[in-house]
Amino acid sequence: MTTAQFDPVAYKTATTQQWQSAAKAWSEWGGTLREWLGPATEIMIDVAEIAKGAKVLDVAAGAGDQSMQIADRVGLEGYVLATDISPNILDYAAANAQSKGYGQIDFQVMDGEDLTAPPEQFDAVVSRVGLIYFPDQMKALKGIRKALKPGGWFSAIVYSTPENNSFFSIPVGIIRTAAQLPSPAKGQPGPFSLGQPGALADLLRDAGFQHVLEKTLSAPLELPTAADCVRFERESFGALHEMLKGLDADEQSRVWNEIETALCAFENRNGFSGPCELIVVAGQK
Repeated sequence: MTTAQFDPVAYKTATTQQWQSAAKAWSEWGGTLREWLGPATEIMIDVAEIAKGAKVLDVAAGAGDQSMQIADRVGLEGYVLATDISPNILDYAAANAQSKGYGQIDFQVMDGEDLTAPPEQFDAVVSRVGLIYFPDQMKALKGIRKALKPGGWFSAIVYSTPENNSFFSIPVGIIRTAAQLPSPAKGQPGPFSLGQPGALADLLRDAGFQHVLEKTLSAPLELPTAADCVRFERESFGALHEMLKGLDADEQSRVWNEIETALCAFENRNGFSGPCELIVVAGQK
């Protein structure tokens, strides 16, 4: 199968629209996201040395779950600026924060590759499973470094390899086969684009960060059944819908049934446990 020609402008336009469409569902799955990604987020916060009173920039904040987790750490004396390329998802993030009484979080639509935040204003910058979807990751990292105060830390969470993230890679593989999609172009952004050990750490060093560290974590996605995992991905993983758009409704339904059958392999007497491995990487300005 041929390799896809990659158009970064078209990709970013499509990605923005995906998150515009998936914003409501991503917000509604906030409880699941906290249970699944919350422990890794605490480590991301720890390695960025985020403490009470800190000023933090959250890049690709989504519906704001990790922004609120950061706000808990910085307290009322601190400040969090949550940014995302999708206005819809930031609207949900703002509503979620307001409903829970977080007054120290602001929200601003901003492209993570072209940050317009003031330079050297933040004690820390974070990005939770966001950087992987940026076409120009180096440009993003240089902008992030510029936003940091001297001595400030950047920390990020990314998925590791497809082999260690079957909850996601199996659906991607089934859809790619069914839709007869070409293999991703080398260097193309996507869920596993920074999954190889040392990949993001090397990028941070190339962008000028020091004291780079990397931690690999097991973070299985725990749900009652495989059907719940399919519902989670079907409702809120916009990239999968983009991959499926060339198939008609009946074909899409068949593909989702095939995905559920495959994911049933991860059901046990306690429920569904989808294999997921995350990497937390941090570097200091």
